[in-house]
Amino acid sequence: MSDVETIPELKQIVGAILFAAKEPVSLEHLQQVFAATAEQCGGMTKDFAAVTESMLEEAVAALNQSLRDGATGLHIREVAHGYRLANDAGCGPWLRVLLEKGKASKLSRPALETLAIIAYRQPVVRSEIEAVRGVAVDQLVRNLLDLQLIRVVGRSELPGRPWLFGTTQKFLEHFGIKSLNDLPGTEELRRLEQAQQQRQAAAADATATGPVADEVAEHDLLGGAADEDRLEADENEPDRTERNDATDEETAHGDSPPTRRTS
Repeated sequence: MSDVETIPELKQIVGAILFAAKEPVSLEHLQQVFAATAEQCGGMTKDFAAVTESMLEEAVAALNQSLRDGATGLHIREVAHGYRLANDAGCGPWLRVLLEKGKASKLSRPALETLAIIAYRQPVVRSEIEAVRGVAVDQLVRNLLDLQLIRVVGRSELPGRPWLFGTTQKFLEHFGIKSLNDLPGTEELRRLEQAQQQRQAAAADATATGPVADEVAEHDLLGGAADEDRLEADENEPDRTERNDATDEETAHGDSPPTRRTS
């Protein structure tokens, strides 16, 4: 075994740091790590004490290219103002089975809707969220706080000084975006609001019309079966007309029409 120390390349060290880090690492943080390591460890680590952010950025790019060229299933992703190792999208199914099999989704659809409202309208008070969703969100907000996806950012000037909520750094990491500026367009939020309004209107119509709403739901669930039944009824309409004519004729002769038993 050789006693000669092998000096790793800059990109190797960066790769090891990104592998070990639990959170995205910024260029500034990387630079601090190199400086602190040189001070504490000395020796060959001093050769990297004066690395600049541009040198680190080049090392990240070179490492990312090596990972892709080697078909390692990994790449470096810039997220939440930093860098982290991520798996290639094509490897996702195997990782989901490995890591999430049998586990319920942490974020339900109502939770995602609530989180979207906070993300796009922050800082926002609870009453504003409820105005958009149309339901109470107390428990949903508590769950999002527990997951550290949102935080209290201050108090509103409204009566009672309610809490103002906003997203966190962990929110950016969870959804893999660099900053709030990378959020999708507000059209999606508008569609969410419109869908909620349509659901509320449909619920109101169902309460007011009763059987009519049930007929519409039946058509949606059975894929048009209700229409086919009505078409069959229309085709049999002449038979009902003939029966009505016969009934009128019997009535004209003073006979009472027979009572028909319907099932």
